[in-house]
Amino acid sequence: MKCGRTAYESGIVAIYGSAISVTDFAVDLAREARAANASLASIFFSQDDFDGRALAAAIGAHAPQLRYAACSTAGEISPAGYAEGQIIAILFPSDRFDATAALIENLSTCAMDSIAGRVGELRRQMEVSGGEERGATFAVLLIDGLSKTEELVTSALYWGLDDIPLIGGSAGDNLHFEKTTLILNGEVRSDAAIIILVRSKVPFVVFKTDNFTPTGKKLVVTEAIPDERRVIEFNAEPAADVYAEAVGVEPGSLGPLSFASHPVVVRVGGEYYCRSIQKLNPDKSLSFFCAIDKGVVLTVAQPKGMVESTREKLRELSDQLGGIDVVLGFDCVLRRLDAQNRQSFRAISTLYKEQKVIGFGTYGEQYRSMHLNQTLTGIAFGTLKHAAE
Repeated sequence: MKCGRTAYESGIVAIYGSAISVTDFAVDLAREARAANASLASIFFSQDDFDGRALAAAIGAHAPQLRYAACSTAGEISPAGYAEGQIIAILFPSDRFDATAALIENLSTCAMDSIAGRVGELRRQMEVSGGEERGATFAVLLIDGLSKTEELVTSALYWGLDDIPLIGGSAGDNLHFEKTTLILNGEVRSDAAIIILVRSKVPFVVFKTDNFTPTGKKLVVTEAIPDERRVIEFNAEPAADVYAEAVGVEPGSLGPLSFASHPVVVRVGGEYYCRSIQKLNPDKSLSFFCAIDKGVVLTVAQPKGMVESTREKLRELSDQLGGIDVVLGFDCVLRRLDAQNRQSFRAISTLYKEQKVIGFGTYGEQYRSMHLNQTLTGIAFGTLKHAAE
């Protein structure tokens, strides 16, 4: 076996590796999928190191019966912590998990009512396959992080899912901002999303956590191009100049690290949600990872201790579950960059390793009805002991 392997009490198995061929990965994946009698595999990969079409062809050749959903990343979280240049597969055994998935194509032109309809089809498939005795259900969304449609898709799915909690991540391309890849059972797409429904006998809790507090500095969007998620002006001045002055840096030095270290947030229903900046454009406009529009009031936020806030959230989840077996996590790439900038990268990576967090670095996160930035969202699974109760 050429991949690393970690098995959890819940029956979930993770295999992972770097500097391996897609053929070697597919051979190991096939072996582990047979051993686990997997109902589904979730696969996250660096497309700088693994070609999506070659990966799909290799899995088709060596594991033709395996159902899987895959996406490209902006970094990975393996059982050993933060990673780059890796491929990770998470296998869900069929004796504890029922899973069904659908591909939603052409997001830029897809009608939202058709998305809700697809969710309805998935729910009916699951009801036919196993009835209600199979336990509680959650939904996972993997979506093109460059599609600029996450808010619309998440909202449509939320209404179609009714009381089923939604969690997910936006596929990345290692900060190139050119093209991401999604794969469902051999179909390779961009401008697409994959919605997965999972009924679990293993107890679970969906969650989100962030690590910022608002300051008194306000930025009002006075000119924007909403379809492009681009802000032209804050406070009737060039957006980059106003933002740079507010956070105390030179406009010319703005980049991913400064955006990660100085987030901006919007208040919705009494809570603050991050609206992260993706990049600086030559005309001093700012492109965002989330929807933005004229008249929106943003507040400059100050990050607080990421390690301690994450540790506290994981402690709460452990108390709820009576112990965490494994966590499927969707971790914003800006959290990773901020951790690097504040010399806490090793500490948060170690925490993820200790608390059994596996997943990938995203261009955005989904939590119930919201598309978010600069958060960790995920599903914490309980132990085998609690699964049997």
